[in-house]
Order: sequence, then structure tokens, then C-alpha cells
Amino acid sequence: MLARDPHPPAVFEVDRLTLDYPTAKHTVRAVDDVSFRAAEGERLVLLGPSGCGKSSILKAVAGFLKPAGGEIRVRGRAVTGPGPDRIVVFQEFDQLLPWKTVRQNVEFPLHRASSLSRTDVRERSEATLKKVGLERVLDSYPHTLSGGMKQRAAIARALVTDADVLLMDEPFAALDALTRTQLQGELLDLAEELGFTLLFVTHSIEEAILIGTKLHLLSPHPGRTITSLDTRDFGRGDLGSARLEALSREVHALLFPPVTSTKVLQHV
Repeated sequence: MLARDPHPPAVFEVDRLTLDYPTAKHTVRAVDDVSFRAAEGERLVLLGPSGCGKSSILKAVAGFLKPAGGEIRVRGRAVTGPGPDRIVVFQEFDQLLPWKTVRQNVEFPLHRASSLSRTDVRERSEATLKKVGLERVLDSYPHTLSGGMKQRAAIARALVTDADVLLMDEPFAALDALTRTQLQGELLDLAEELGFTLLFVTHSIEEAILIGTKLHLLSPHPGRTITSLDTRDFGRGDLGSARLEALSREVHALLFPPVTSTKVLQHV
């Protein structure tokens, strides 16, 4: 059996990234000197408390935010703006174009960014929608779908492009617990089948461990690296297990270290 390469080529790299938000009075630093990388087929999850810059980092990787310092690279090329090599799935249910059917929403990026024939576009879109279980609602409009179905359609639209990096910003956060668990499992099935490279943002420690092959933990505002953890040995079979609970407690302690108080005695 061949040994695993400890440093395979990176699909995307974030190198000493710093992000600032200018305000009327001063500049607010959201992310400070953060670095991480992911190789082919890896699923890197950003995890940290609210305000640590997780979504800002994802938007910078997508090309929507310009770094104040550092660099982002996809397959060695510097990111200078949005591009078809990176596709985003957001938390909001209304990210689909409401005037287009499910099929048309999934076909849309192929018409915009490829030279495929109409027949190839249709076949590829239908095949992708079948993978996410939406073959029965191809010609339905988004307003007729449940929240979970809308997210499936958004995931299909992202996967159909064969982008280098799939970016997901808390895509299941607004769903009920049962639908969320179901879609987590479906995402893992798709990841195993298609081998896509993923950057995933979540507030949930358990979701981070189950989805990710790597966790990158961030401190409270401004976001700085705490540590990175390898979680590739965890999966759906670990739900409710003692080992998952133990790692969840370890991650929680890293994100929210106990506050020690010192009592000062004054002698009168």
C-alpha cells in the first residue's frame, strides 16, 4: 500500500490573509494573518464564534472581497475577482432565480461559462439534478419548493459547473434538524462520488466534524488561526458516538477556553 503524500498539491491556498472593513471613522480588522490550504478532494471547514470572519474569508476566496494583505490562490493562480473556478452556495433559500425553473436555474451557469451544446447542457443538468433527488421537479419554479429542495437545487447548480472549488456558507443553517441531517448525508455521498474540493463555513461543531476532512479553528474578532485539525476519519457512522462527543468537547474548549478569574484580597 502506498503512503499518503503529506503535502499534495493545493487546489486552493489562503496565504497570510488579512481583511479590513472601512467605516466612516476608522478601519475594522475582520481577519488577521490567516493561512490554510486544501488539496484535491479535501473538505476544509472554517469554524469559530460569530464575528470571527468565517464568511468574510469565504467571500474573499470567492473574489467578492479584496484582501488588505496576503494572497488567495486557486491552482497556483492569484484570485483577483469572481470566476467560474469557484462556485458559492449560500444559506439563503432565495438564491435561485425565481423566474426560472429548477432545470433552467441549473443550466444557467453552463450557458454563461461553457461552450456545451444545448443538448449537452440539458443532459448534464438533468443528470446532476437526479444526483440530488430533484428529477421529479425539473420544471417547477423555486417558490413551489421546500427549503431543503431549494438548497438541493442550489447545490446542483454549483456542482454542474465542475468548478475547482465549491464554497458553502452555512448552507443548512436555516433548515429544520431532520432536513439538515439528511442534506449533510447527501452532501457527503456526493463528495465521495464526485471528489470535489470544498470550503465550508458553519457554526456547528458537530456539523464541522462530520462534513470536514480538515477543521480550521478561528478566534473571536478579529479572526486569527487557533489551530487546524484532521477529521478525515470521522463520518456519519460517528453520530452520537463517544469519540465524536470527545472531539466536540476538545474543539469547544479550543474555541471557548475557560476564563480564569483572580480574586484580589484587599487588607483594610
